[in-house]
Amino acid sequence: MDTSRQSSLDTHHVVLGAGWGAAPCPVVVADTRGCVVELNAVAAPLFPGAVRGSLLRDVVPAWLSEAHTDFASPAAAGPVTDGAAIRGHVGERSFEAHPASSGDDLVVWWLVDDTDRRLAEQALKNERERTAFLARASSTLLASLHVETCMEATARLAVEHLADAAVTVAPSRGRGYPVTSCGPGGEVRHETVRTDPEDVPGLGEALRGFPPVPSRWIDPATLPDWAVPADFAGPVGSVVVSPLPGHGVPAGALILLRSEDRTTFSENEEVFARLFAARAGAAISAARMYADQAAITTTLMRDLLPPRLHTVHGVEFAGGYRPYSQDERVGGDFYDVHPGAGAEDESLVILGDVCGKGLEAAVLTGKIRNTLQALLPLAADHQKVLGLLNGALINSHHTRFATLALASVTRRGGTVRMRVTSAGHPAPLVVRADGLVEEVDSRGTLVGVFDDITSTTAHLELAPGETCLLFTDGIIEARGGPWQDELFGLDRLKPALAECAGMPAEAVVEHVQMLAAQWVGRARHDDMAVVAVTAPHHAHLSAVDGHTRGRYTA
Repeated sequence: MDTSRQSSLDTHHVVLGAGWGAAPCPVVVADTRGCVVELNAVAAPLFPGAVRGSLLRDVVPAWLSEAHTDFASPAAAGPVTDGAAIRGHVGERSFEAHPASSGDDLVVWWLVDDTDRRLAEQALKNERERTAFLARASSTLLASLHVETCMEATARLAVEHLADAAVTVAPSRGRGYPVTSCGPGGEVRHETVRTDPEDVPGLGEALRGFPPVPSRWIDPATLPDWAVPADFAGPVGSVVVSPLPGHGVPAGALILLRSEDRTTFSENEEVFARLFAARAGAAISAARMYADQAAITTTLMRDLLPPRLHTVHGVEFAGGYRPYSQDERVGGDFYDVHPGAGAEDESLVILGDVCGKGLEAAVLTGKIRNTLQALLPLAADHQKVLGLLNGALINSHHTRFATLALASVTRRGGTVRMRVTSAGHPAPLVVRADGLVEEVDSRGTLVGVFDDITSTTAHLELAPGETCLLFTDGIIEARGGPWQDELFGLDRLKPALAECAGMPAEAVVEHVQMLAAQWVGRARHDDMAVVAVTAPHHAHLSAVDGHTRGRYTA
């Protein structure tokens, strides 16, 4: 080092030494030529090679020496200005370097250790990303109440944010375990695996939900082939098995896999996986509960829904039902046709209306239908059947009543003979071949109100092409018109039925239902049910699914 340069350094040392020595952060002073002039005691251990007179580029990281060149050389027109913050690392620590010109061709670099702040910012960023992911995951998982769809969404989301591959295992509901896997390529596969979950450490406990276990790291070598997606490339480096907690019962287990070239699961990632698993488990459990309830409802509903009717022993039967609300499938109106044992035996038609609407009325409807089915051996005596049913309703805990119409139907040659009994029900109508509409003379008291029930039975015959229509009061009491206050009534039903002369039973039912629906429009209405009994034009006797006793079902 030449004498003038050494003299300059000595001068600066005298001037600066006392000023920067006590600074709490590292301070490095260099001249515009890039030589170290001074550094304080805090900077000395950070840059052990830095001594007075050494070149800055030899003793500090490149990012700092390059920033000094940009700042100290006006010709470079660099981006570094007085007070600017330059960020970089020294070893494993992160620093912000702030330059300041001293006016003596010297640059003072203040280095602020921001490692902890940056770590906190990164942690905050990660938590925000995780929170956003968990919120999106919850929305995605709760968007469906289909179990398989929820399992698929769980596997996909886990691959996107937690692992290279994921496998969702549901509790066994038969001979195997439903498994949904998703590999790095995003391909999802559903299968049922017959295996012993105890072969995979932690899987048995997770599927049982007892004892409660956290996520568990396991040896990748213990994984069976079914737990590794087919498109998973390379050996498995790390595996975590996490339970999927449900609503009081375990929803399954989530197996997360990472390849060898990726870091293993950290403790924070394991906690994050458990938070995700809790949301996935809740969604899968809700979907499974919904599926169970839907299956139960479908099973119970099967006997509450009105049956489809066809020709039985040469007589056409057709029925139609419209509940009071589009959201409902069952209600208080019902009908059944119980075919006779043979072509010479009477078939029993039942049309009823239980007081009320919705599920409660439907429950009583089911009980009445079952009671009437048990009374089929007595079907020849309408009065006795109604009396026994009346006693059963009065002695039950229900406070609802019902109206009922019974019709025993048989065919003799080309004529259909009927015995019709009404118990508080609107009188059936008959449309003759010439379009004349007659009202059946049958009246009776409500069922389930009085200790004794009275009713009259009417006898009638239908020639080919003629129809007897049984209907509930929801048809004639349907309100419509300009102000939705006019009843459809018999005055409209009879002309509508007259137009159906000679029509098949199905056409008659469809015509009446269409007119009633048009009349009420979108207004509220009662349950509506109709049954048409028609003597067909042809003389051929047929029995379509009508050869067995019991309630007729399609």
